[in-house]
Amino acid sequence: MSEGEASSGRVANAGSALRGLYAVTPDERDDARLAALAEQVLSARPALLQYRNKLAGPQQRRAQAGALLRLCRAARVPLIINDDLALALEIGADGLHLGRGDGDPAAARRALGAGRILGVTCYADWERARAGAEAGADYVAFGAMFPSSTKPGAPPAPFALLGRAKAELRLPVAAIGGITLDNAAEVIAAGADLIAVVSDVFAAPDPAMRATAYRALFQRPPRRALVPQMPDAAP
Repeated sequence: MSEGEASSGRVANAGSALRGLYAVTPDERDDARLAALAEQVLSARPALLQYRNKLAGPQQRRAQAGALLRLCRAARVPLIINDDLALALEIGADGLHLGRGDGDPAAARRALGAGRILGVTCYADWERARAGAEAGADYVAFGAMFPSSTKPGAPPAPFALLGRAKAELRLPVAAIGGITLDNAAEVIAAGADLIAVVSDVFAAPDPAMRATAYRALFQRPPRRALVPQMPDAAP
């Protein structure tokens, strides 16, 4: 880490390796429990940790985010704040994730500057993904890939969007919604660089072991995509 990066506290080259587990924190009211769970997950070195808590008020959100930032610094894992640009800037987080209706990606990019990560949830909306890329997003996210208790109203996203985004937008692609260790390999094979997971990691009996298992999925040789076989032409 350079002197400038050390003084700012941000993770060096935070956006340079966006591939792997994208761990998203649960809605947890207990500050100590959240920190303990996060520390276990961070021991497996996920690609990113996103702070998301819809139950906490502003004061608790600042306290929880600050505590997570300290843990992420020690683990050298980038911390992304969900939907709250002001909080991301206030604590000096490594980036911001925007859902639909949570702010303008172009304005967020200007406020964050070039050194922080910006992600945009696109659900199954290709035009939103294209607009996010044009606004300077570092990754785009599609979902729900599977039925999700976190986003029960999210429309299903075709797996083909993952490959299309990689080919046309030339950005890392995140997959969200209902991902578990049982179906994650299928999503990675379809083109996901990042897999966003909440409960299957944080609610696991051993969060560190579960996060390590997800990390191992990205260390395997990539599976070849299946190509539908066309029937032989009639003689």
